[in-house]
Amino acid sequence: AENPPKKYQDIYPLNFDNNPPAIYDEILRVVRYWADLGVRTFRVDNPHTKPANFWQWLIARIHETDPDVVFLAEAFTRAPRLYGLAKLGFSQSYTYFTWKTSKQELTEFASEIRDAADYSRPHLFVNTPDILHESLQLGGPAMFAVRATLAATMSPLWGVYSGFELYEHEPVARGSEEYLDSEKYELRPRDFEAALDSGTSLEPYLALLNHVRRENPALQQLRNLHFHDADNDQILAYSKVDPVTGNTVLVVVNLDSYNTQSATVTLDLEAVGQHPGASFPVHDAITGATWTWGEHNYVRLVPEVDVAHILILPNVPADQREPLAWRRVTDYRA
Repeated sequence: AENPPKKYQDIYPLNFDNNPPAIYDEILRVVRYWADLGVRTFRVDNPHTKPANFWQWLIARIHETDPDVVFLAEAFTRAPRLYGLAKLGFSQSYTYFTWKTSKQELTEFASEIRDAADYSRPHLFVNTPDILHESLQLGGPAMFAVRATLAATMSPLWGVYSGFELYEHEPVARGSEEYLDSEKYELRPRDFEAALDSGTSLEPYLALLNHVRRENPALQQLRNLHFHDADNDQILAYSKVDPVTGNTVLVVVNLDSYNTQSATVTLDLEAVGQHPGASFPVHDAITGATWTWGEHNYVRLVPEVDVAHILILPNVPADQREPLAWRRVTDYRA
């Protein structure tokens, strides 16, 4: 099978042309077999190259008996096709997050997935068995923390492929995104405990990110992502608000993994439930520090110390939550 520029010698594409009813029924049988054994997530390779009506039929049939089964679309394709798969029934989808590295790219990308939240559930992977992005190859350990922070806070769904927590970053060749000594072709035993003992593991930081996500409902949804101004192209600032609890989180990230960066972050106070001229306490979930913030705030991030602030703000008052939650997406309840 081919998915340019990649070729897979041990995979053959299914033929949907000769006898569609038979191939439909056989794939349904195989998927149902594994679902009956307890498998609850199916990652589908390149579904955008297969008949759309087939996926709609298959997913509907499986969900008749197993509504909790998740179908993940591994589809790197144009947005209309990707969102079309979501509307056909795919529960989650891969995205182009891996290749979005600049402030402008990340802002445009996150705004797009936010605006498609009514029907799409994007899964932000920091790496995959096939994709070791140049930013990780060259960015040093701090870049691994940067990418993890972005993925964990921009979307409710994020993913890490094994080896990321050990800062594995060697490509098979310069200019390639394939891993050297790829697990696709050999077993890769890893000593995670030794890395923890020596302080060369990102595992504690990944665990902290997941803890922060569990404790803050604002990070468990996609709809209300809002960007704030930072007068430095290497500093990205955005907030999320949970409309049920009013939980509010502000993330400020240094995109430069080698250099200290500073900026004045100017908050859209209305977006975080604060009145003009207000000052309020913020608690950094990463360091435990507490500061007083207002509309204009100085930030300095040193990659060797902290690549980001994840700030917990006062809850938005109940009477302000509804407009915050819905103002930037289609209100399909009307």
